[in-house]
Amino acid sequence: MFRPMLRAQVITDVVIAVVLGALVLVATARGIDTPLAYLTVVGMTAALALRRVAPGLALATAWVFAVFQMVTGQQPDLSNLFIAGVVYTSSRYGSRRVRLAGLLSAIAGPITAALYLGLDDYRQRQGIATASTPEQESLKVAIAYFAVVLLLLLLPWLAGIIGRTRRSASMSREAQLLAERDAARADRAVAVEQERVRIARDMHDIVAHSLAVVIAQADGARYALRADPAIADEALGTISTTARRALGDVRELLGALRHEQGLAPTPEVDDIDRLVREMREVGLDVRIEREGDPLGLPTTTQLAVYRIVQESLTNAWKHGEPGTPVHAALSYRPDTVEITVVNRRADDGTRGPGTGHGLVGMRERAAMTGGTLTAGPRGDDFTVAVRMPSVPASGQLPRGLVPTTTTTPQERTGR
Repeated sequence: MFRPMLRAQVITDVVIAVVLGALVLVATARGIDTPLAYLTVVGMTAALALRRVAPGLALATAWVFAVFQMVTGQQPDLSNLFIAGVVYTSSRYGSRRVRLAGLLSAIAGPITAALYLGLDDYRQRQGIATASTPEQESLKVAIAYFAVVLLLLLLPWLAGIIGRTRRSASMSREAQLLAERDAARADRAVAVEQERVRIARDMHDIVAHSLAVVIAQADGARYALRADPAIADEALGTISTTARRALGDVRELLGALRHEQGLAPTPEVDDIDRLVREMREVGLDVRIEREGDPLGLPTTTQLAVYRIVQESLTNAWKHGEPGTPVHAALSYRPDTVEITVVNRRADDGTRGPGTGHGLVGMRERAAMTGGTLTAGPRGDDFTVAVRMPSVPASGQLPRGLVPTTTTTPQERTGR
């Protein structure tokens, strides 16, 4: 029944109602012919004071004292104008039932007032000679009162409906703005998370490759230390260079993670030659074939090509048959880029300290550019085949829609 309102709003409504009620009493003091009229003014003032905090109760109070005014034979006064304010708030702040009651009051009120004032006028015309009959004259008076009271009550009710509609529209706009702001924040959070995942994937590729080179060179240096110190010194130099470069790349990636900006390392296809030299230095017999010209490939595509080749060669060194060649083929066509890396599988069941993220990362990189990746055993070999568009897709594929292949035993063992 009572709406939640601030105490200041309630006090303001009460003060306004009391002031208006006092003005009505002062203005109509000479015309009041019965003490009951004061009670009517007080009742209408109370209805006006309750108009916002309890629209339904205010409307009922106004009806009670309006009926009391008619039953006691009082004439309308200025306090009856308070009913217009009550009807307005019934449609502006009231519930559905209160709004309907306000509409019925805006229609029934004029009818009741017209009948009451028309009958009173008819009684006063009895015995008075007029140009027309008393019934006709009183009917004209009743119609005039009906029209006036209808305007006084129906227009405020319609104004309340308009105000309510505008307030609802404003709240809807605010809710829409809040939703758009939350959606923008969610999009930004998703973008940040995707960037962090990409950086983490880059870090995995960098660390895995660099550690593979360092381990291989360290083993070689240990065996060559006594036989040929020069070879050991060269191996230690390679370890130092590889570790320093990996440390710089990791620092750059961590800086991007901390600041959510900054430039992450972005190798290009031209860096594949350096990558092949490093893998040859650790004892991997890499034989690479190229077809086409990579000139003009976007940076994102070049990065994907480099990382896929890097991870494939690293996996071949860790999980392949030692001493066997690794064949890598790169085909650059106007609309597609194809990568194929084939190595002989180890038959002793040994594997490196992988975590199973290598193939998953390569597949995600291919999918992010709109391409596909297949990886698995083919006879005695393990083959990684990638096909991607030269120009990457406009958006990243959802995780649930990323093309996948059947999980191979090598993937489950951490290849």
